[in-house]
Order: sequence, then C-alpha cells, then structure tokens
Amino acid sequence: MDIFNFSPIFIWVSVFAFSAALINGLGIWVIFKHRKWAEKAKIYFMCFAAGILISTPLILALPKAVQKNSYAGFIALLGFLFMFFSNKFIRKKTKKESLAFGLIAAEGIGIHSFVDGIIYTVTFNVSALIGVLSGIGLVVHEFAEGVITFMFLIQGGMSEKKAAWYAFLIAGLTTPIGAFLFYPFIYKLSGETLGLLLGFVAGVLLYISSSHLLPAIREEEKGHSILAFLLGIILALFIVFSKTY
Repeated sequence: MDIFNFSPIFIWVSVFAFSAALINGLGIWVIFKHRKWAEKAKIYFMCFAAGILISTPLILALPKAVQKNSYAGFIALLGFLFMFFSNKFIRKKTKKESLAFGLIAAEGIGIHSFVDGIIYTVTFNVSALIGVLSGIGLVVHEFAEGVITFMFLIQGGMSEKKAAWYAFLIAGLTTPIGAFLFYPFIYKLSGETLGLLLGFVAGVLLYISSSHLLPAIREEEKGHSILAFLLGIILALFIVFSKTY
C-alpha cells in the first residue's frame, strides 16, 4: 500500500509541517534584518524562551508522557542526562563556553522541533479536529523558536549569515523531516512508545531552561524581564489549551 498518497491526513500533515518551517524561517529573517534591536532586546528573548521551555514540559509533556507510559519519568531523566553529557563533550571539544552554550541550546531545540513533526502525524491520525488544534498551537510558537535559535547561535559566536542558515536547518527543517520520516511508521507507534518519546523531550527542555536560560537571566536581569518571562509562560499555557496529544 502506498502510504505517501494524497489522503486528507497526509495533506493536513504536509500543510502544517511546512507552515511550521515557513513561520520559523520568517522569525529568523526578521531578527536577521534587525540585529541591533535584537542585541538590545536579547535578554527579553531569553526570558520569553525560559517561560516557554520550563512550562511546557512541566504542565504538558511530562504529565502526558507519564499517562501514556509509567516509565516516562525515567526516560525524562535520561533526556536530561543526555543533554548534560552532551554539554560536557562539546565544552571539552570546543574549549569555548559561549560556543557550547549556543550548540547545546540549538541541539535541544532541534530535537524538540523534530518531535513536533512527529506530533503532527500522531494527532491527525487520531482526529482532524485534534490535529488542527495541535497544529495551530505548534505553528504559533515557531516564530519565537526561530528567533530564539538564531540568538543562541549568535551568542555562541557564529556569524549572522551562518547563524541564520543553521537556525533554519536546526529549528525549521527538522519539523517536516520529523513528520515525513515517521509518517510511514505512525500506524505501528503505540501510545506507550510515544509516552517514552515525550518523556525524553521533557528532560531535554528542562535541561535547557534550568541550566542555560534561567542562570543567564539572573546574570543580566533588566526592567520588564520578569514580564517577558511571564509572557512566555502565558504562551505555553495557550499552546497547552489549544492542542491535544
């Protein structure tokens, strides 16, 4: 049977996966064209990212993962340790703290974006309505994700052009890649397996927010940075209430 046909499910997955990449690229283009403004507002982007990345795994990903698989908490710990030792490895190889920061943050976002693509295939195979609601939530946050990834790589010492391309490859293209790689196998993916996958991602996101973003916020706290942090939490809540796994 030809899985990659033009069925309604495949069309919906394709539309949302490519829309996510497009919106992500738009965010990168905007920040690329306004670098001075971005440098001045860097801390606000980091606060905003921290609000999203620390809220989403705690209120959505990890609870949902545990519901699907009781071992998801252990896999979340594995995801956290994976990022911890990746950080150690990159620091040892690069000998540059700033570069390690950018690469580790981008690594986590890349994994998250890849899983976003997988989520499209899961939700649309359950229900078109659930798929549309989850797709809207995921696409909305892609703009901020593209901006944040670009800023991470800039802080890591990359040139603007290289950071823009790498940000799009890491945070933009990984979503459709994840969607289309897993689409042929989604019928074989059990709820328990998905729970383990969500648990791993939760651990990855918790590492990024707790070990990179929040310490940086404490060091560079500015006026209204707490407001930006709260806005990130509000956006995360919006995503939670506008999608269903």
